[in-house]
Amino acid sequence: MSVSHKTIGILHPGSMGAAVGRQAIVGGARVLWLPHGRGSATAQRAEAAGLEPAADLFSLAEACEVIISVCPPAAAGDVAEQVAQSPFRGIYVDANAISPERTQYIAALLSERGITVVDGGIVGPPPRWPGGATWLYLSGPDRAVRQVNELFAGSPLEPVLIAGPVGRASALKLAFASYHKLSYVLAAQSYALAHGHGVLNELVELAGRILPQTPLGRPDQLVTAGPRAWRWAPEMREIAEACQSAGISADYLGAAAATLERWTVHKDDNTVSLEQLIADLQDLAPHLRAVTDHPQAG
Repeated sequence: MSVSHKTIGILHPGSMGAAVGRQAIVGGARVLWLPHGRGSATAQRAEAAGLEPAADLFSLAEACEVIISVCPPAAAGDVAEQVAQSPFRGIYVDANAISPERTQYIAALLSERGITVVDGGIVGPPPRWPGGATWLYLSGPDRAVRQVNELFAGSPLEPVLIAGPVGRASALKLAFASYHKLSYVLAAQSYALAHGHGVLNELVELAGRILPQTPLGRPDQLVTAGPRAWRWAPEMREIAEACQSAGISADYLGAAAATLERWTVHKDDNTVSLEQLIADLQDLAPHLRAVTDHPQAG
């Protein structure tokens, strides 16, 4: 079946899921989502992206040839279990930030129901034109991987095929995230330390000169971690699980998760300030000296 006639399902259209669904629509696919149990913000995103509501999971499963799971890491198993109990027998793309072991468990669960699982790892911001680069790394059964590749070829969500079984795409995503997202935690720790000793503005100036393109050198970049911490904290624990299975120490990842968990109260709040985030780490009232006149990276 050609891409232009495919029907796919998105579970669920958060910021990333809605953007992924939109790119499939632009490529010619019909995209369904499941309104049941979702909030008004999700409904607004889905409608804006052009996704069509399905009456229930049974209806979505019967209509779709491909289902893409894009949800918080903690929910990935539950979503897979629900699909396993549905009449779906197509290609299931697990595009969540979960460990290779969990991805392999999901693949085994769904394959028993006649469902083909493709491992997906999304790296980058929600894809859109114009915008930055976003990649969808894919591993698993060759034929299914090629079909998923066709859904997004030429779109802002660039598919990258990795030879090998389910688990390889997840491992790559988590390996990258273990550096990229941890850099925000380390920057926040540095800011809190500097504030505690009265040299925060000086740190911002120093980092802006030496590391201008990093969260440490750009407070405006660091503050974006606050609204996303509710997703990043469980991702740190997924990375820890992946490290442990590879015989690598993961103690620091537990500490990173605990740091991010202090910010979960700011879920999706794009107005949160750097001062609030530092206060959360120091257990202080949010009456902090403002960070002003910091350098902005070009």
